[in-house]
Parts: sequence; C-alpha cells; structure tokens
Amino acid sequence: MGYIGAHGVETLKRYRYSGQDHSVVAKYVLQPFWSRCVTLFPLWMPPNMITLTGFMFLVVSALLGYIYSPHLDTAPPRWVHLAHGLLLFLYQTFDAVDGKQARRTSSSSPLGELFDHGCDALACAFEALALGSTLMCGRFTFCFWVIAAVPFYLATWEHFFTNTLILPLINGPTEGLMLIYLSHLFTFLTGAEWWAQDFRKSIPLLSWIPLPFIPDMPLYIIVMILMILFAVIPTIGSNISNVQKVVDARKGSMVLALAMLLPFIALLTGVAVWSYLSPSDIMRNQPHLLVIGTGFAFGYLVGRMILAHLCDEPKGLKTGMCMSLVFLPFAIANALTAKINAGIPLVDELLVLFLYCAYTVGLYLHLAVSVVHEIKDALGIYCFRITRKEA
Repeated sequence: MGYIGAHGVETLKRYRYSGQDHSVVAKYVLQPFWSRCVTLFPLWMPPNMITLTGFMFLVVSALLGYIYSPHLDTAPPRWVHLAHGLLLFLYQTFDAVDGKQARRTSSSSPLGELFDHGCDALACAFEALALGSTLMCGRFTFCFWVIAAVPFYLATWEHFFTNTLILPLINGPTEGLMLIYLSHLFTFLTGAEWWAQDFRKSIPLLSWIPLPFIPDMPLYIIVMILMILFAVIPTIGSNISNVQKVVDARKGSMVLALAMLLPFIALLTGVAVWSYLSPSDIMRNQPHLLVIGTGFAFGYLVGRMILAHLCDEPKGLKTGMCMSLVFLPFAIANALTAKINAGIPLVDELLVLFLYCAYTVGLYLHLAVSVVHEIKDALGIYCFRITRKEA
C-alpha cells in the first residue's frame, strides 16, 4: 500500500479517538447549542459532508477578501466583514457538529478524524486571509497565519505522543474563533480602517497615557504581539511540557520527538527566506498565493503526522513529510538570480508562485485521495457515505 502499511491497517482497526475540551464556554454555552444544531441535519447526511461544507464557508470568505481587497491593505465594503463573521461562525458550528453527527449515526472512524483535522489545517490559511482583509494588515497576513499554524501543529504533535487531544480552558477552536468572528462583526460597525490606524487613535484612552518610547504603529501590530505573548508562547510551552512528560515516562528520546518539528520549522524558514529575497515582494503583492501555497504545504505536514499517529508509526523525523519542502529551494534560488541580474529573476515570480500553489495543492490532494482509498480498502468505509459499525 502507498501510505498505510500492514501494521497501519491493523492499528486503524483498533483505533479509538480520545479528546478533552476543558473550555467553560464550550461546555455551558456552545455544546448545548451544537447539540440542538445536529438535529437539523438528516440522518442520511455523512459527517464528512458536514465537515466539507463548513470548510467551504471559509473558502468563500477568503474569496470575498480577495475580490474586495486583492492585497489585503485596502478596506472592503463593510458588509464583507459581516459575511466574514457569519461564515466563520458557521464553520465553527459545522466543525463541531460533524463529530456529533458521527456519533448520532454510529459512523465514527479514523477516516473522519483525518478528514476533519485535514480540513482544519487548511482552514488556518483561508481564515487568515479573511482576517487579513478585516485588519487591513497586508503583508502581515502571513504572520497571522503563522500565529494560527504554530499552535495547531504543536497540538497535533502533542496528540501524536499523548494519544489524547486536550483543549485547555481557553483554546483556539473555541474562544479563539469566537474572538475572531466577533472582531469581524465589530469591524462591520467601525470599518477596517480602525485596525490600520495608530493604536492611540483607535483606543482614545491610550492617548492620555504617555508612551514616549513606543513609536506609532497600527493596532493590528499590537493585536499580533498580544496574540504571540498570551496565546502562542504559553501554548507552545504547554505542548512541549506535556510531550516531555510522556517521553520521560516511556524512557524515550526527546531529541527524536523534537525532530518531528523540523519539517514545519524548515517550511516557515524557507518561505521567510524566499519572501526576504523576493525582488517583487511577494508577501506584500501576492499574499493570497503565498498563504494558500504555504497553507496546503502545512496541511500536508499535518496530514502525514495525523496518519502516523493513526497508524502507530515509530516516533521521530518522518522523511516523507519533507516532500512539501521540495519546491522551496527552487523558489529561493530563483529569487537569488535577481541579485545578479539587475533585479530580474530567471523565472517570473508570479509564475513561480502559481507553480508553488499547484505543487502544494497537488501534493495535498494526492495524499488525501490516496489515503481515503487505502482506508476504504482496509476498513470498508467511505468518505461520503455512512457506514455504521456493527455492534
């Protein structure tokens, strides 16, 4: 078999998902709401179809951002922010309901987990683009994608070792998404310029406080700094600590555990170097292509790690994950040619970006289609058809 070996097939047959959500908001507010929502879906509707529908809401949201703000640095019509907020709310709802539909129809499976988290990995990119149009943050849209991608990847990595996906008291899928769609809805009232002006003007109270050592900066930069300090860094610390405990208990190697992070680090480093050397400033002029191409490469990395977990593969660096990095040396080398050719690269960078997107999208789709077929052959279940488990 391609991605799943004989050992993986036997492991898939025994696999059971384990997750814990400690969010108070989810427990007392959203869970009752989601439990009511699931009754609106017919019993014949496959959970993965609900997942895909929810994901398509974010694709539409990103498309609206591109149409009305191609470089994500101009203000779209205010109704676009309203649409962003509603579409993200629908995505969160559908993403929560799909698991309830699986349990409701007795069709939970490893394929459902893989499909769900695979779509969630791509959702980081498409929602980052929608958020970029709301914040008018232009090139910094890529930074907001990184802020979403880092905790997601680390949580997947932690799940690989602990076998339980643990969402803390305040987490991204619940409170994080709520803050984002509330920000979209707030921007519907204020306009996107509110985020792009100096933070002292956006929050008049701060203008009364003397801040002589802080230069003028847009509010979205302050938001980005706060997200890194109070969300990303604590999450990374928690993930590494939890993995360290499991590795020590099993007398394993933390070096091998950390090696699984290298492909993701290489992806971020490669794109950063390419953007820095880019003669056409791709991060500013083509933020959609850069985020989408990198988002699908990220989705491939996440998909391979989830599959390794489902199939109980050995811990350590997965060389197959590096397939998502193959295109970056060419892109960097092409940008370097501009340094010795009067600022003109060997290949037009817009074409290189299209090829980058085509490569990463194709790589991700090959993984998705191949794994769906392999799991179908191994377990006799289908992606978009309900296959109930026997008692």
